[in-house]
Amino acid sequence: MIDVVSVASEAYPLIKTGGLADVTGALPAALARHDVAVRTLLPGYPAVLGAIENGRVVAEFQEFFGGFAQLIAGRAGGLDIIAINAPHLYDRQGNPYVGPDKQDWPDNWKRFAGLSFAAYEIAQGVVEGYHPQILHCHDWQAAMAPAYVAFNAPTRVKTVMTVHNIAFQGRYEWNIFPELRIDFRAAQEGAIEYFGGIGYLKAGLQTADALTTVSPTYALEIKTAAYGMGLEGLLQQRAGALTGITNGIDYGDWDPMVDPMLRQHFGHNTTEQRAGNRRALLERFNIDESPGPLFSVVSRLTWQKGLDMLVEVVDQLIAAGGKLIVLGSGDAEIENGLAGATLRHPGKVGFIRAYDEPLSHLVQGGADVMMVPSRFEPCGLTQLYGLRYGCVPLVSRVGGLADTVIDANEAAVEAGAATGIVFAPATPEAFMDAIHRAIRLYGHEKTWRKMQRRGMKSDVSWDLSAGKYAKLYGRLLGVKSHDDHAD
Repeated sequence: MIDVVSVASEAYPLIKTGGLADVTGALPAALARHDVAVRTLLPGYPAVLGAIENGRVVAEFQEFFGGFAQLIAGRAGGLDIIAINAPHLYDRQGNPYVGPDKQDWPDNWKRFAGLSFAAYEIAQGVVEGYHPQILHCHDWQAAMAPAYVAFNAPTRVKTVMTVHNIAFQGRYEWNIFPELRIDFRAAQEGAIEYFGGIGYLKAGLQTADALTTVSPTYALEIKTAAYGMGLEGLLQQRAGALTGITNGIDYGDWDPMVDPMLRQHFGHNTTEQRAGNRRALLERFNIDESPGPLFSVVSRLTWQKGLDMLVEVVDQLIAAGGKLIVLGSGDAEIENGLAGATLRHPGKVGFIRAYDEPLSHLVQGGADVMMVPSRFEPCGLTQLYGLRYGCVPLVSRVGGLADTVIDANEAAVEAGAATGIVFAPATPEAFMDAIHRAIRLYGHEKTWRKMQRRGMKSDVSWDLSAGKYAKLYGRLLGVKSHDDHAD
């Protein structure tokens, strides 16, 4: 058994702002099937502390980045949790990263340095009787942990740094360095310096024993200037340590045969039963029942996600015979553009400005097409949910979207291999061409049903990817993992 601490700023179902939480929430159970025991280290947000069952204090810090702190261990949301009870850092309502004014908390540098430092202390043995072998650190909020391991008092723990989105890097002014509680060698050797300041993600990428990102294509992309966001040179230097492992989804939470958030359950041989969910969606979004495919989006409404392009082509989509529903929130300009489209096309365009987990399941279970026209996408989970639920993905050919959706070109359709529609480049013109293709395919019911069923039979679970993580841990430790023995 390999003992791992997963270091993260969020984990579903305890605290979630995006796909990172889905990954850190689902991966521990999948790893358990590969002889890996995971404890998840989280900041002690109110929602996290309130969910811990039979919590016990396992460590205390009299001075922890400006105040007293405890480590509290227990079970919460199906996870083995260690939470950092530090009210001066984490006892705040709402979003983990931003205040009521929608601005980053000004002490985020301290809050997430604290998360990383707590991981290092656990590796040092501060929790009696617990000596993890791996710290698996997720995104910039946990990225200082490998730097603490590299430059503070030695520990035998190995570190893995996973990049979920390289656009978010945790960059701060140099004046915070004296309060980071890291040996001065980190500055002398340039490990945390980034363009004259301090870069948390840069520190993790430079010092971790192994680097991963969430799809093979994204691992290639971030070594280029177009996608590397200034870190491509470092990633080229460390290319031998970098692996792309595609995310999966939790089949326990996403199963159309039993999902309680659906009006009607179905499987890959009973896709016609999706009709009950479709009717519920049309009613919820005030869409009429005229013919034509129902296109959908469940997303943050941002430039990265390509949804400014949707605003640009929505009139053409409706003119071509489609209908559109959007669930999400984000950039005001995109929100306003979609709101305007609902006024121009009553009964054809519906927009709910919200994050709504139950409704997102219903969209996947009832819409015909799930659109993910991202300009860059490390992995993407929305298209995986679409595959699982027979909601045919229409995606741009980037990152994990390219790795998980098989385009319905003529050869793939003929071979019965197609699972969606893939387009490139990420331009409004190419996007609209893909929409026209989807409408034509939808008009051939037999072909459409085959594509739905092929997608639903795809293995998008965590099992294969969890096995790859288990092998990576084993290689770092110089031991054979459960999966290596199985080979």
